Amino acid sequence: MTANTAHKHKSLVLLFTLAGMIAVIDRVTKVICDANLVLGTPVSVFPGFDLLLAYNTGAAFSFLDDAGGWQRWFLTGISLSISIFIIVWLTRIPRSQKLLGFALALILGGALGNLYDRMLIGYVIDFISVYAGEYRFATFNVADSAVSVGAALMVLDMFLDMKRPAESDPVS
Repeated sequence: MTANTAHKHKSLVLLFTLAGMIAVIDRVTKVICDANLVLGTPVSVFPGFDLLLAYNTGAAFSFLDDAGGWQRWFLTGISLSISIFIIVWLTRIPRSQKLLGFALALILGGALGNLYDRMLIGYVIDFISVYAGEYRFATFNVADSAVSVGAALMVLDMFLDMKRPAESDPVS
């Protein structure tokens, strides 16, 4: 194994460990909230932030929540496909693209966290609720947060990549 290959392997182990840690933290927080909160009853943590147990059978912002059940397997298939795509992508990106790797690990961890819920219990457990006055943002969880931060970092990486000088092509 060359030094380059060993370093790439070490980077991949770290990225997959990060994704796994996010999925585990997501699961643990969901189990704690599911056991200690009453469905639909907010518990104020501080102004603008509540713990609010909700079960989401749909996708983001409860899209397809009332679709009748078929959405569970449809969304499971999409999540599984995206997770596999990200795993393959992580193994192929150059190790110099650290921000992209970090972003993909966050997205993968979040996708796996919600995939677990959807596959094994049929809905995603949400519990984080932020609000301002009467306006309450959609309830979410640790996995959703990781996916959102990862997506934002991917956008940042794209903008930073546009500012980097292009690598010169080797002369044929």
